[in-house]
Amino acid sequence: MLRKALSLLPLAALASLTMSGTAHADATLGKIKQRGVLAVGIDGASPPFGSLDAATGRTGGYQTELAADLAKRLGVQLEAVTVTPSTRVQFLQAGKVDLLVANMQWTQERSEILSFAPTPYDLVGGAAVVAKASGIKRWEDLRGKVACVSQGSNFAKPLQETYGAIVKGLKGIPESLLALKGGSCTASVHVQPALHYTLNGPSAAEWKAYTLATEDQLIPSPTVVWMRRGEADTQAFVDKAVQDWHRMGFLLSTARKHGVPDEYITSRNQRAQRGQFDRAPFDFAVHADARKP
Repeated sequence: MLRKALSLLPLAALASLTMSGTAHADATLGKIKQRGVLAVGIDGASPPFGSLDAATGRTGGYQTELAADLAKRLGVQLEAVTVTPSTRVQFLQAGKVDLLVANMQWTQERSEILSFAPTPYDLVGGAAVVAKASGIKRWEDLRGKVACVSQGSNFAKPLQETYGAIVKGLKGIPESLLALKGGSCTASVHVQPALHYTLNGPSAAEWKAYTLATEDQLIPSPTVVWMRRGEADTQAFVDKAVQDWHRMGFLLSTARKHGVPDEYITSRNQRAQRGQFDRAPFDFAVHADARKP
């Protein structure tokens, strides 16, 4: 209850309370080790980032393995908590999770209310699934048409402001795709790897009448691990771990194991072995260089 109450305070007041207390403002790692559990928000059963084990009913996969490595480094157990685009920030701010490894890209707005590990673990942009018969082949073709996104998606703003689409926010990808099939939206816009998996994975047959409108991704942005503001020790710990993931090939092997597109990760593995790492926020030169070793 105390965590929830604190999360409702203005940021300035919360910072003042935190800094005036007897405990260190960035004592989160100590608390995690004391309780023996690291709570990490993940996307849940959202292929290729997560999958559901039918036998146990538990979520596993790519994001869970990344989170498990962080827990292992701390010598604690992992508690994987399923979050959605509309709940993940609230879960983190309320203290329900310690970190977010939930395919959440860096934006200026998000960085003003949360902290993040500056080394990205991926670079991901948006894609649009449309009916093949729609004739939509460019982002510009969405002008005046309804594009369904997840609530809280960073794709909503460019869709509206740059391409003139009518944006409809829904709970998540399954609801958005259902709306596309039902005709209440013209395009379903989400992270490219998830939509690529939808069209080419085990359920490809039911999507044979649909395609990606364009191979050009919408605002490709760095995917980072998020934490609450003021937790400098957690930030430093996670950032070092992500750099290790790139340099040691753990991120690359885990991505390939679960069918996560690895073009960016492959190039960053090669650069990391030379001690070169991207840092977020970062300029457009990194975007342009994303596919180069």
